[in-house]
Amino acid sequence: MSHEIDHPVYRTTPERTGKMMIIMLGICIVGALIFFSMWDSWIATPAPVVAMMAGEAELAAPAAATGKIITQDLTFVESDDFRTLAFNALPGEDGHNPVVHMNVGDTIIFNVDNGGISFHAFGVTKADEGFAGIIPGSEIGTMSNALKPGEGGSSEFVAGEEGTYYYICTVPGHREQGMVGEIIVGPAQGGSSGIASPPTGVSHEFTLNFVESDDFRTLAFNALPDEDGHNPEIRVNSGDEVTITANNMGKMFHAFGVVSNPEDFNSIIWDSAIGSMSNTLKPGEGDSTTFTAGAPGTYYYICTVPGHALQGMQGSFIVE
Repeated sequence: MSHEIDHPVYRTTPERTGKMMIIMLGICIVGALIFFSMWDSWIATPAPVVAMMAGEAELAAPAAATGKIITQDLTFVESDDFRTLAFNALPGEDGHNPVVHMNVGDTIIFNVDNGGISFHAFGVTKADEGFAGIIPGSEIGTMSNALKPGEGGSSEFVAGEEGTYYYICTVPGHREQGMVGEIIVGPAQGGSSGIASPPTGVSHEFTLNFVESDDFRTLAFNALPDEDGHNPEIRVNSGDEVTITANNMGKMFHAFGVVSNPEDFNSIIWDSAIGSMSNTLKPGEGDSTTFTAGAPGTYYYICTVPGHALQGMQGSFIVE
């Protein structure tokens, strides 16, 4: 009895099988290269559902700026074994992950440097864990464009509501290893009524000279205590244009600014700064700043070098 085959049986040669295997292997290799080349982008941008669960949809609306500017310098640091990460100093050392205090509407400028040998990125979030929910404008670098060792950058953050925010390294896992600090935001306040007048067209010019006692214990503007012209009071109207020229007549380094709080050299307002801690006025140097006086209230002009206002370099700046 003979048996007939209803369907043909296809056969191939070992050579054809080998070619097909090589093609399939090539496709797998190309796919793997594409996958891993986009890895940083995928892990740096959470899926929409994940981002919403992490709180990204709950970002506070921007507040009206008060004019108060706070500057915070931060440096990424690492322990020798890379298990502990931090800002400015390791745990147990002075300056470790400094707490920043501000009020609703204040602006904080972060100047961030990568002082380690790993890659880092920066941002502010209200989420108490993870690396999602970064507030737009506060970012410095990303996972796909991180700060390399020795690199740095600056960003701004204006608090939209009271509460606790966090500045972190946004590289996944680095926050958990210690790169996180608190930003405590209090209610909107200040030394003013909060309502500034429109420009009045009136201009004022003032000259303030940094002076020092012979023993450098007493510092002042224009004249030492009990001398004529000591720390003169300045009075202007809201909306007036003010030009201040500051001259360093002493032997120390100095810087200038109008502040809302004389005990806080970071509370500079109205872009009134002349110099800074990293760019001070040296002996014999001088410079000017021009700004518009804001809302009525009592403010202060000071030397913004830490400690100098407490030694006497401060005067009243009254806006009516």
